[in-house]
Parts: sequence; C-alpha cells; structure tokens
Amino acid sequence: MTAQRRFVRRTVALAVTASVAALTLTACGGDSDSKTSSGTETSSGTRTGGHNAADVSFSKEMIQHHRQAVEMAGLAADRASSAQVKSLATKIKGAQDPEIKTMSGWLTSWGEKVPQDMSGMGHDMSSSAPGMMTGADMGKLEKASGAMFDTMFLNMMVEHHEGAVDMAKTEKADGKYDPATELAADVITAQSAEIEQMNKMLGKG
Repeated sequence: MTAQRRFVRRTVALAVTASVAALTLTACGGDSDSKTSSGTETSSGTRTGGHNAADVSFSKEMIQHHRQAVEMAGLAADRASSAQVKSLATKIKGAQDPEIKTMSGWLTSWGEKVPQDMSGMGHDMSSSAPGMMTGADMGKLEKASGAMFDTMFLNMMVEHHEGAVDMAKTEKADGKYDPATELAADVITAQSAEIEQMNKMLGKG
C-alpha cells in the first residue's frame, strides 16, 4: 500500500508539474504574440500614418505633373531628331513612372482617391500645379517634329521641371510624411540637374 501511495503521489506531482509548465509556455507565447501584433500595428501605423494635408496635396498634384511629363517624353520616340533628346526623354519616363506608382500607393493607404489619369485626352490635367502645359501646348508639341520638336520639348520640359522643383520645395517645407519629403528631395536633385542639362542643350548654359 505504501509503495502504491508513493507511486500515485509521484504521478500526481508529475502531472501538476507538466500542467504548470504548459501554462507557463502558453503565457509566454501569448505575450510574444501580443508584442508581435502590437509591433506590427505600430509599424503599419508608421507606414500608413504620420501624414498631413501638404503630403496629400503634393502626392495628388505631383502624380498629375509626372503623368504629363511622361506623356511629353513619350512623344519624343518618333518625333525628336536629337539622340540626346530621345535619351533624356527615356530617362524622364523611367524615373517618373515608378514615382507615380509610389505616390498612388500612399494615397490609397491614406484613404485618399488617386487622381484620374487625364493624360492623352487633350485636357489640362492640373491647372493649379506650377509648370503644367495647357491642352493647347500639348497639341502643338504633338504636331511638331524634328528640330522644331526638340526645341519645343526642351523649353517646355524646363518649365515643367521648374514647376516640379517648386512643388517639391513646398513639400519639403510643409510635409510631414518622411517618404514624401524624401521623394521631394530626390525630385529637387534630379530635376534641377536635368534643367541644367536641357538649358545647355538649348545653348543657354
């Protein structure tokens, strides 16, 4: 009987120990999951939040601004006579297409509407944005070819870029969303260099 009682007590003790260990592991696992969830929420909040009205305006206007630049660049392929102009146009399109996608993603994550794409429709895409060409301007560029196109394209794109730089400077000063202000800084650097390049191509630099 004594041996049997000892066996029973030992069995009960082992069962209790196992239960306590299981509860402890569950509790630790719960804490870990909670921390991970909290961390994800915080990280997500950082990615999608922390923006202000200036960030929204910048993204919406720059999307339209970039779309028009891409449309202008697209005309160069079969209208430009200068290899330099064609190369520059390809570079502009290659840089600005991805930025349009990036800014569209921001707007979607903020619950904002991405502006309708009006490029190629002969409309003024955003009259409030500096440096934007009018529908009439775009019509003239579409009808031009050869050396006339090259000159017209470069003059228009210089003005267009200057407008983009102004918009980017405003975003850097007033924006709150770090990725947006960083993109604005990139726009200032890249497009200022392209303005200098185009002015040299026009014989102004």
